[in-house]
Amino acid sequence: MTEPEPDDRTSVTDPPAPPLGDSAKLADDPTEPAGDPARSTGASVQRTGDSSRRPAWHSLLELTALSGLAVTQPLLDVIGRSPDFFFFHGAGVPAVLTLVTIVALGPPLVLWGVERLAGLAGAAAGRWTHLLLLGGLGTLLAVQVGKSLTGLRGPLLLAAATAVAVAVVVAYARFTVTAQVLRVAAVGPLVFVLLFALASPSSAVLLGGEASSTAGRSIGPHPPVVIILLDEFPLISLLDERGELDADRVPHFAEFAADATWYRNATAVSGKTVSAVPAMLTGRYPTGEVTPHYSQHPENLFTLLGPQYQIEAWENVTQLCPPEHCRGRPGQARGSLPVMLRETATLYGQLVSPTDSLVDPADSFREPTVADDIRANDKAPETGPEFRMSRLSENQPARFTEFLTSLRPQEDPTLHFLHLLMPHSPWTYLPSGTRYHGPAGLPWDGTWWARLTHQRHIEQVGYTDVLIGEAMRTLRESGLYDDALIVVTADHGGSFTEGVAGREMDAEFRAAPELAWVPLFVKEPGQRAGRVDDRNWEHVDLLPTVADHAGIEVPWRTDGISALREQRETTDKRFDQQPGQPMTMDGPTLFATVRAGSSARPVWPPLPAAELIGTSVDDLTVTGTGPPATVANLPAYGDVDPDSGLLPALAHGTLPDSVPVGAPIAIALNGRVGTVVQAARDRAGQMRFVGLIPDEELFVPGRNELELFLITTDGAGTAPTTALRMPTAAD
Repeated sequence: MTEPEPDDRTSVTDPPAPPLGDSAKLADDPTEPAGDPARSTGASVQRTGDSSRRPAWHSLLELTALSGLAVTQPLLDVIGRSPDFFFFHGAGVPAVLTLVTIVALGPPLVLWGVERLAGLAGAAAGRWTHLLLLGGLGTLLAVQVGKSLTGLRGPLLLAAATAVAVAVVVAYARFTVTAQVLRVAAVGPLVFVLLFALASPSSAVLLGGEASSTAGRSIGPHPPVVIILLDEFPLISLLDERGELDADRVPHFAEFAADATWYRNATAVSGKTVSAVPAMLTGRYPTGEVTPHYSQHPENLFTLLGPQYQIEAWENVTQLCPPEHCRGRPGQARGSLPVMLRETATLYGQLVSPTDSLVDPADSFREPTVADDIRANDKAPETGPEFRMSRLSENQPARFTEFLTSLRPQEDPTLHFLHLLMPHSPWTYLPSGTRYHGPAGLPWDGTWWARLTHQRHIEQVGYTDVLIGEAMRTLRESGLYDDALIVVTADHGGSFTEGVAGREMDAEFRAAPELAWVPLFVKEPGQRAGRVDDRNWEHVDLLPTVADHAGIEVPWRTDGISALREQRETTDKRFDQQPGQPMTMDGPTLFATVRAGSSARPVWPPLPAAELIGTSVDDLTVTGTGPPATVANLPAYGDVDPDSGLLPALAHGTLPDSVPVGAPIAIALNGRVGTVVQAARDRAGQMRFVGLIPDEELFVPGRNELELFLITTDGAGTAPTTALRMPTAAD
């Protein structure tokens, strides 16, 4: 008589499985005790724990189910709501599908492979490995759920998540229904993938769509159009104490403004690029969470000008220009899949960390440099135009270099469009274009951190000014400058005020002068003299204004008003903190604050011992040895090559708790004080020091001596400043 095949059901007469810690687990089957009555009677029973008789694919299904909940769903949820992630990396359909396939199938297949390898050592080894893997996935899932539902963080959250995972594994080992539920749930990743592909904002990348639009009627000549859209750029960062352009800090902006109209009262409509840029290029206020893709915004600047204009467009975190008008840009998808995989792994690390992430995900959107492009595409180093910036040519943003090569007269009228992530964070440039590395995840809140963040931003504004100067030089040399409509503006600003730092508008509008007011300079074709226009400009006015200058009638209704036709009757300003949820600001009152110029910038208490910056360490009276400091990037000072365009200009490390918060620390380089910082705690409670040394002349080729001094007196009056020399060591 043929024996019935074993199934996954346990006989109702079976005794309950013993605890996982039972000594009987030393048998070949770790969850089947020796001497089980079911075995002695020859009953045909397969327990959840009997790995020798269960199909191997059951394990794969169980790992797939739990991996789907712990890995696939949270990752696809985040990147599904962030189509700018794919737009920035120039990812096409194959790259997106590959990434999603790896996220959905990679983890369970790898884990299953580990289990199968362990099984070569015996059924018990395979079974225990399976339990450990389920426990690990359960812990990752519990950490994420715990962060969402509780206030637990750190070791407490990790301990609670581990306890939950152990309970799940025990239930799995004792109750067959647990395994059966897991196997049924293996369909989860497929569901998550379908939701991503069909219902998420990122589905536009996969589904595409037509960008049908009513063609605009020609109403005049079609001059060349050049639009440079900068990012996260408060107008206040360009102003001096009188509210005028600071020609010493930003000479190239001031030079361009002398030929252009400065719309000084221009404001962004949103602090989010994915809402602000479509509003600018459609002439319509945000109406909701709409993907910044041409299929969702078929009526935009590119589809309007496309029939009459050749388009050379370098978008950034949007994809509003349809393929029929915009061919692929060189290097657009440079290394997109490997980079996306790396950044997805980083994102997952943040999701499953038992502590809150200190890293702004947008900081991963760093402009690849010419050197990055050369390495990624195996190009010759001489690729691109010759910058008048000597050795720093490879430090230029690669897309900016490509954009400059397009700035030449064409037979047909041409729209040259560039969205450049400058001076957007991460702040890694000195005004010369020299780059420096810095730690990720530094806080914005707290007096010292806010001061440091603003200092780094201002230094990067200086480099942005250099890039604008290079663009204007190229336009003049090409012959486009005089005849072209040239627009330089930014999508939104950013607040550096302590307590409201970032891109979120507070209810009291304390952040408004920095967040809403942005630079806007428009040089009309043939314009020779600069002027200032303080009309109530909102960025939905950009499209109708450009269309009028380009000689094309806009065939759809816009919320914006062309600057060539009329002005708003109202003085209030609209700002959408959330798309379609406008806030109304008192325009004149806030604009008066902006007009105060640099005095409207964030104000911090005087920096202790700031007068030491630039002085010799010999002016310090060193009275002894202070507490030690760990310098994270100390090895970088051992072999400096200024000609490489990279300097260790940001000194940073950790301090012992014996150093009081706010204590001034002088950071000296080669015998001269380069900066003074204050000891501060980060969000994890670690005492830190971070200081930017902006004076490049302090660096020498080869070995540089970095010294730290804890300032103990402020040197008031004629008494010399006293300090303790802090021993330093590498991290």
